[in-house]
Formats: sequence, structure tokens, C-alpha cells
Amino acid sequence: MTSAKPSVLFVCVHNAGRSQMAQGLLTHLAGESIEVRSAGTAPADTINPVAVQAMAELGIDITDHTPRVLTPDTVETSTIVITMGCGDTCPYFPGVSYRDWKLDDPAGQGIEQVRAIRDQIDTHIRALLTELGLRISPDDFRAGLSEPHRP
Repeated sequence: MTSAKPSVLFVCVHNAGRSQMAQGLLTHLAGESIEVRSAGTAPADTINPVAVQAMAELGIDITDHTPRVLTPDTVETSTIVITMGCGDTCPYFPGVSYRDWKLDDPAGQGIEQVRAIRDQIDTHIRALLTELGLRISPDDFRAGLSEPHRP
């Protein structure tokens, strides 16, 4: 890795819901301190509009995100790869730290279910930030989401 800051890659099948929400949340909370990317093993054409709506409720705009195909280079150049339902289709590289977050797929779900998935992702993101030693400002607390973790 050429960068001193960590690089986190979120991977799901379509890169249209879970991974896009995770990318938006981590980017919002971590700012420039982490390089954040997402990709899918079989990317959709567009982002799930209900995921966009759920994130907009928090003031996070992911409308300009585009589903991207997962490449071995994207995985290999990541510090941490977080999979969300892509199973064995995610390439493995020694030296890359992997995590698997068990989350429902928001595809075809209503706003209530997608909010619940978003909130689960938020909990995971905050734990990841704590693990990486990054603090979250109390100003980054959003109504309806878990309290921020603090080291």
C-alpha cells in the first residue's frame, strides 16, 4: 500500500444497496481519514432507490454512486475487505484483512426494512471506526441510530 491511511472495501453482490449504504456512512463519519470504496460481484445497473431514500433521511447523499464490478486489484489494494453476502465469489489475498457482515439484502424491501439494515450497518461502521482508533464526534450522532462508540 502506498497510502498511510487505511483503505476499506465493501463488497456485496449487486453493489446497489448494502455496500453503497456502508460506503456512504463510513465516508460521512470518517471523512478523509479512510479511503472508502465499494464493489459488487455482479453489479446492478443502478443503486436501489429505497437505499438512497434511507440514506437521504440521514442527510447522506449516495445518488451519485455507481455500482462497480469487483476486481482482484481492488481487493489486493485494500487494507480491510468487508463482505456482505457475496460468499465465495470474493477473491482472497494474503495480507488483506477480511470481515463478513451478515446483513439482509435490501433489494425488493420496503423503507422500514431498509432502515433496519442501514441501522445495522451503522452499528458495524461505528465498531470498525473504534477498532481503527478513530473517534466519532457527538455531532455525528443521528436520531434513530445507535449511540456512537468511543474508545
